[in-house]
Amino acid sequence: MDIKRQIENEDIFLGIELGSTTIKAVLNDLNNHPIEEGTFSWASNYENDIWTYKLEESVFGLQKAYANLKEKVKNKYGVIIRGFKAIGISGMMHGYLIFGKDGNLLTPYRTWRNTMTKEASVFLTGLFHYNIPQRWSIAHLYQSILRKENHIPDITFMTTLSGYIHWILTGEKVLGIGDASGMFPINFSHKTYDADMIQAFNTLISEHSVTWRLQDILPKVLLAGSEAGKLTANGALILDPTGELKSNILFCPPEGDTSTGMVATNSLSPKTGNISAGTSDFAMLILEKSLSKVYPQIDINATPAGHLAANIHCNHCTADLNAWVHIFEEFAEAIGHTISSTELYSLLFHKAIKGDADCGGLLAYNFYSGEPIIGVDDGRPLLTRSFNSNFTLGNLMRSHLFTAFAGLKFGMEILQINEKLTFNRIMAHGGIFKTPHVAQDILAAAMNTPISVTPTASFGGAWGIAVLAAYTYAIKEHNTNKSLDNWVDQDVFKQQDIVTVDPDPEMVAGFNAFYQRYIRGLPIEDALAKYMS
Repeated sequence: MDIKRQIENEDIFLGIELGSTTIKAVLNDLNNHPIEEGTFSWASNYENDIWTYKLEESVFGLQKAYANLKEKVKNKYGVIIRGFKAIGISGMMHGYLIFGKDGNLLTPYRTWRNTMTKEASVFLTGLFHYNIPQRWSIAHLYQSILRKENHIPDITFMTTLSGYIHWILTGEKVLGIGDASGMFPINFSHKTYDADMIQAFNTLISEHSVTWRLQDILPKVLLAGSEAGKLTANGALILDPTGELKSNILFCPPEGDTSTGMVATNSLSPKTGNISAGTSDFAMLILEKSLSKVYPQIDINATPAGHLAANIHCNHCTADLNAWVHIFEEFAEAIGHTISSTELYSLLFHKAIKGDADCGGLLAYNFYSGEPIIGVDDGRPLLTRSFNSNFTLGNLMRSHLFTAFAGLKFGMEILQINEKLTFNRIMAHGGIFKTPHVAQDILAAAMNTPISVTPTASFGGAWGIAVLAAYTYAIKEHNTNKSLDNWVDQDVFKQQDIVTVDPDPEMVAGFNAFYQRYIRGLPIEDALAKYMS
């Protein structure tokens, strides 16, 4: 069936992901191929010492991305989108979104980027014997309790960004298990929040005269394939204020960007993994068993089907790189030369790949905010060089691409050296991989392992959540009995062209030389001594 007919018959799936810099709406056909995408650019704000987004802008951006998608589809196919088989919502994980009894936001949204919860993070990690990073929702909640913030008695609901958008569109307070695993630890046998840890937390907060119970304010946990509600009439008007979108459309569980990254890279089975690169970057590595000990640099998350995954999360990846690209864009405009962002990134990335193996002695730190994985508390973007560095455009861009993946290398070494783990396949996705054989080659050198990408890599998590929506529909309407990993592998990726790059020895040596400069003088050296012994 041609694409126009599929759109007319509503034989299509919609995935929307609210990322750090872009809200993206991707339309998939019946074969899970992306048809078109709509986007809206936004950015976090640093207000009153907090990294935040305004929730009203998340709704505005949602509408704009969807409208952009509709317009592109209408112009290309002459059809107005009126319905879908199923819809999925994805978003940045973690953070602190807290609501009162009337659905009112009690405090500004605190994103994953904040590093204000160290006291709570350390204490809860000790209490649970389970790593609780600073960005996790439970760390934010307990830190707020320790500060005796005024909103604590009024809390009735806590969720993530994807859970919030799903809630206003469907009325359902639910969350996919992957996203939920970044709010509170999961019991992987029961596929829901760990009951013993919840009880321990309730006992802890009773000392602070808190009257509500944690289990009463958390969203319900759902596995991939579960029906997670339907688009309400009001939700349809929120998403498409023109009134052209039908209501009563099926939704899959809302998920976090780590989960949709796993789907988008077919990394759902043990000994597979993926690396997602955007404003932040993270590696999700599917485990066969639990790690031997707790590592502050590695948190444990769930796949959308509820399997064990190690998460190496860095707060930084492309933000400072993008800032430097914008400088060159501004320069081009100043001399009267118009160049598209795509052309500019391609030009600069190709200069980077031709730079000196070790970036000519240049060193960049891309810390816009704190970076807990290496013990940096505050943001200080920095470019430094010695008097005899080879300061060229290629080395400048190469240093920013190298530093984008340097934090991941530390976490990966913990798994490879301490835990003796190996992985059969590591896939990568994100817009940074649009330019072939640049970021992919550098990432392969940083990890010293083959890295693969697919043609859908740049569509990222929005495409992944559309695939999860299709899986929910397949279970509901076609009674598929395939597990998520088998269904994605056999029904979605069967015809995908995969490009794999092996690490280049010269680039590996160059990255290692850069990495030694990178860690010198940073708190990461203490961590190396403690965790790599």
